[in-house]
Amino acid sequence: MEYYDNDKLEAAKSFFENDRFATENGAVIDAIGKNYARVSLELQPKHRNAVGGVMGGGYFTLADFAFAVATNHEQSGTVSLTSDISFLGTPKTGRIIAETELIKNGRTVCCYNISVTDELGTPLAAVKTVGYRKA
Repeated sequence: MEYYDNDKLEAAKSFFENDRFATENGAVIDAIGKNYARVSLELQPKHRNAVGGVMGGGYFTLADFAFAVATNHEQSGTVSLTSDISFLGTPKTGRIIAETELIKNGRTVCCYNISVTDELGTPLAAVKTVGYRKA
């Protein structure tokens, strides 16, 4: 993966500050590239469910944010149509990471796989998102 330079990364961070649900819950952009994003989240008590695990919505929010960044950091206008998430494990570290993989990039429809892992690479969630690009 070829990552974009720091100027493009900083521009993306500035633009996505307005994605307030994700950013106010701690999501940050770590890297971007063509049709690519890696975002992360430092886990805090507010991300935990009643039994102490990470709330599924935390994984999903991070994956959805990665999709939004990957599809919109160069040209905005892509929204998700469907997302499917499978929960796979529990983190061994205090930081979780979502990374995108482009599967299809059509004229109006795109499809991404998003993996959510911890810093050790432990699989936490697998997400498939289909998006629609407004013309």
